Amino acid sequence: MLPRNIYSEEHLLFKKSVEDFVAKEITPYHAQWEKDQMVSKESWLKLGEAGFLCMQVPAEYGGLEISDFKYNAIFTEVLGYSGCAGPAVGYPLHSDIVMPYILHYGNEATKQKYLPKMVLGEWVAAIAMTEPGAGSDLQAIKTAAVDKGDYYLVNGSKTFITNGYLANVVVVAVKTNPALGAKGTSLIVIDTSMEGFTKGKPFDKMGLHAQDTCELFFDNVKVPKENLLGEEGQGFKYLMTELAQERLVVALGALAAAEGVLDKTVQYVKERKAFGKSISEFQNTRFKLAELATEVSIMRIFLDKCVELHNDKQLDGAAASMAKYAATELQCKVADEAVQLHGGYGYIWEYDVARAYADARVQRIYAGTNEIMKELIARKLLA
Repeated sequence: MLPRNIYSEEHLLFKKSVEDFVAKEITPYHAQWEKDQMVSKESWLKLGEAGFLCMQVPAEYGGLEISDFKYNAIFTEVLGYSGCAGPAVGYPLHSDIVMPYILHYGNEATKQKYLPKMVLGEWVAAIAMTEPGAGSDLQAIKTAAVDKGDYYLVNGSKTFITNGYLANVVVVAVKTNPALGAKGTSLIVIDTSMEGFTKGKPFDKMGLHAQDTCELFFDNVKVPKENLLGEEGQGFKYLMTELAQERLVVALGALAAAEGVLDKTVQYVKERKAFGKSISEFQNTRFKLAELATEVSIMRIFLDKCVELHNDKQLDGAAASMAKYAATELQCKVADEAVQLHGGYGYIWEYDVARAYADARVQRIYAGTNEIMKELIARKLLA
């Protein structure tokens, strides 16, 4: 509703290029990808060729070395708005959530080995934190990496791993010293071709059907010491540092998806007839849309500010938690109201609004549940 003023002409030109790419290379294939339970490997290569992956990676590793996070935000927003929710989760996770761990904490050999392939889309990246017995409680993970001299021996399992089935490289949270709790947590990079690493079949999920989410299993996987990210025992600290960007990315995708489904609903109510007139003429319809448009506009202003703060390295964990919590709650609300305004058609899978409803629900769970977001916000308030 309100004009946005955080993007320059260069940003808007980039936005148009992303929109054109999505219209040509993603939207036409999305229905098939939903049946396949994953995007095509070819789509990753096309994204890499277009320069849309890992844009912050320095030129020495094949990247564009773009320091402005607004370009990442635009990429996430365009994907979210398109309604192609699986790609809108998997692609940004690769670039904006997994890649920074390798760039910021990997040694030179690790960066040289993995970053160029991630930039090109030749290798798909995932991050493995959640376990069957440890969801948001990262301190409770059991996957262990035992020091064997020149390598770690990794045993355990991870679940609900986004990009898990297509992944070639995974950043894994492990316990290197279980007796120390959070201080015994480390991050290591595991190449999925390593002996003893296996993947489960993609889950048959409620939503995000075009997204390969699966379990990962580690059975005496030998991981070279050089694959340790940063220092041993500092993994929990690194996670807490990088999670602010992860939560902002989730929030941006959530709001863009809400904007997309709201626009589709506005168009639908103008065209749909009931009792001899357009349902857009009924007061309930008009008031519902007015309420949703207002809340979406308010959220847009807040998230734009968060993007600016993040660009200036001033977005703290509490603000990122607010963004993730509020935007995903709003996404679910908008999707639910949109289904209601569509009536019976809103429950039919071929309608975008049905997909939007199913895809939205998990947003309040991953990247830290919204209950955890509230706890983190409260800690900052009451410190």
